[in-house]
Amino acid sequence: MKILFLNLPFKYRISRASRWPEKTKSGTLYYPYWLAYAAGAAKKAGFDVDLIDAVARSWSAEKTAQALLSSGADILVAEVSTPTVSEDIKFFSLCRELGFKGKIVVAGNHATVFPKELLDQVPAIDFVAFGEYDYTIVDLAANIARPEKVAGLARRHAGNVVINEPRPYIDNLDELPFVSKIYEEYLEFGDYFYSLARHPMVQIISSRGCPFRCSFCLSPQTAEGRHYRARSVENFVGELEYIARRLPQIKEVFIEDDTFTVDRQRVRLICQMILDRGLKLRWSANVRADVDQATLKLMKAAGCRLVVVGYESGSQAILDGAEKGITLRDSLEFAAGAKKAGLKVFGCFMVGLPGETKQTAGETLAFAEKLDADMVFFQQAVPFPGTKFYQWAKQNKYLVSEDFSRWLDEQGRLRTLIDYRDLPAAELEQIRDQMMIKYYFSFKYIFKTLFGNRDAGELKRILLGAKNYLGYLIGRRLKPGAKHEKV
Repeated sequence: MKILFLNLPFKYRISRASRWPEKTKSGTLYYPYWLAYAAGAAKKAGFDVDLIDAVARSWSAEKTAQALLSSGADILVAEVSTPTVSEDIKFFSLCRELGFKGKIVVAGNHATVFPKELLDQVPAIDFVAFGEYDYTIVDLAANIARPEKVAGLARRHAGNVVINEPRPYIDNLDELPFVSKIYEEYLEFGDYFYSLARHPMVQIISSRGCPFRCSFCLSPQTAEGRHYRARSVENFVGELEYIARRLPQIKEVFIEDDTFTVDRQRVRLICQMILDRGLKLRWSANVRADVDQATLKLMKAAGCRLVVVGYESGSQAILDGAEKGITLRDSLEFAAGAKKAGLKVFGCFMVGLPGETKQTAGETLAFAEKLDADMVFFQQAVPFPGTKFYQWAKQNKYLVSEDFSRWLDEQGRLRTLIDYRDLPAAELEQIRDQMMIKYYFSFKYIFKTLFGNRDAGELKRILLGAKNYLGYLIGRRLKPGAKHEKV
């Protein structure tokens, strides 16, 4: 039994595994890390496995389909995302037209939300692996003739779609092989780029599930769940040590947990073990704006270079409406603590969350300037299916379109999909772009960037990101009707 895990081709360099599947304005391309973890589980179970990233290889649909046919795979496993699903479906149909006889399994956040719709509408698909799918694929490969036995699987039976019982979340994440070993065997490290990180980098997971209730956050409300589970300190640091000792070409590790700092005591133990083992490794992580200064200081000592934090808004009312569970005071204290610890901070902000007005958007820009992060990003809020935000937008008729084929614009970026009566989508886009321009073209930021305490590599990354973003802005303005296209 051979299983091919495939990151499907797409016309843009898009990261389906990211929280924001689009062609990024910074040029970032994620590893297909969920596929890679599942491939590792199947390989450990004894199956013949291959992992191909058609996006990273810039393969066309035709070339990718031919590679599938030549692979001899019995099962194809692929993730679909909301912005790419229309093209993903076309690829599955192409594979059938060219003669692929194996089973096609789709997974990921979008598939978790719409298992019945996918099976009803796409004859080429055989199964949907919903939720956390690592062991769903293993069980399916072992029971391909009896799929009714496989938890976490949606299938057809007697002309109807049948949803099997959900699969329990993986509590012992130490069972999964190091994903860095899977990358090493099947992928090219140089193909992946994170605008915030030193190149080449790797993305790994230390935990799954996020217990916080943010209404807009995708994966905790869909495939990954809110049940927090963490790898043991020994296991996780063991992978960091493997990377440090065996993969010297890697310049940075990005810890891609939804929130690495959920358990601060565990974070401190990880940092202490890194120090005790003398690991010389640079790493960054997604964190929450509630980490105390002592923990941030220890993270810095253990090799942490940068933290990515979702500040989201400068309005407490907006934060409360989005169930963020963070106060503006928390964010200010965190920002001060990170600065004292010597950590770089990338601050993420949204415009268009429930209750947004011109005034609250202005408060967000002012707050971002007050926080004085090393880098920031202002993005329109996107109501992804499966989130509480999506349901709210749909019920209140604020959702611009449910035609997912229209969710990306001609540059491969997510459109503004929220249209409020007092703050329409076109105005949200203008506010978002103006925020970026005002922040990054301020004298204060330019002076800090050119003359502040930055190494040459970091300055290069910032300038590259600025170049890519300027190209995006120019493309929007040169394209007819670029201010906002109704969908």
